[in-house]
Amino acid sequence: MSDEEEEKCECPPGIPGWMATFADLMSLLMCFFVLLLSFSEMDVLKFKRLAGSMREAFGVQNIINIDSIPKGTSVIAQEFSPGKPTPTPLQTVMQQTSPDEPQLERDCQRQVEEALEEQCPTRESSQIEDIIIEKIKMLVEETENDAITAASALQEEVRNNQVEVETRGRRIVIRVQEKGSFQSGSADLEPAFFDVIDKLVEILKELEGTITVEGHSDSIPIKTARFRSNWDLSAARALEVAHALFDSGEVPQSRFLIAGYADTKPLVPNDTPENRARNRRVEIILQQPLDNKTKEELKEAREQAPNVIPSEQLDDWGGLSPDEIF
Repeated sequence: MSDEEEEKCECPPGIPGWMATFADLMSLLMCFFVLLLSFSEMDVLKFKRLAGSMREAFGVQNIINIDSIPKGTSVIAQEFSPGKPTPTPLQTVMQQTSPDEPQLERDCQRQVEEALEEQCPTRESSQIEDIIIEKIKMLVEETENDAITAASALQEEVRNNQVEVETRGRRIVIRVQEKGSFQSGSADLEPAFFDVIDKLVEILKELEGTITVEGHSDSIPIKTARFRSNWDLSAARALEVAHALFDSGEVPQSRFLIAGYADTKPLVPNDTPENRARNRRVEIILQQPLDNKTKEELKEAREQAPNVIPSEQLDDWGGLSPDEIF
């Protein structure tokens, strides 16, 4: 081809065809990233943790407020002073600082520690609590052992469902059922029951404490020439059992308290003949006392940790353990 023909050759007008496709692709990519940005959400908590981790990883110094403006050290003083130059405030601050925990983690840790201090007992309070609980366990165990001894002495009556023995904390409850002890609607003890009374006297005279004799009835009203209501009947039965216990003279009358509750404290609902028979009972409750040393120990512990055990429970020992029937 000659030089003339090459000079006459002209490039086609316009841009190449692939340029339009490339421009469309770039436009679509730009729209795609704009949409991603518009739909995205920033997790502030994660961002702060990331920022704190980055600051710790790259050794960024903490911002510390100082009272005076940092002053530089003279080059002449460093090179030619006969004495050792004193570090400037800025150098001192920079030497004493070190990468610390992220601010968010420090705040969370501080809040957790404050909450623990408010809710959790101190070590001293925990030790006092352990002392009180251990003392309570020991005292309740003593009462349970005494109740087992009483149940063994009344083994035949317990087997015949005439008597029940249970513990309530520091209380021993000997429950005398109506069966075999009283006739229906009567407050006179059956002659055969006096053998049981003798066993009860032997048990009570060996154990210290206040003896409360409580009479209970069912919910069926009674009205006779002798008993105007269940109150009269329950009180009369309690008094009859109390007289039988201290008439022998072996158990001082000063230890006794007598009460009648009618149907106000049923053991079970009065909805069947069997349940009503179970509610007709006389309970002999022995409240075992505390010795002076134990009283002082518990009083001192309660003053130091008043919220460990409620005062009413330490006073009467009525609800510290479930009932155990033998």
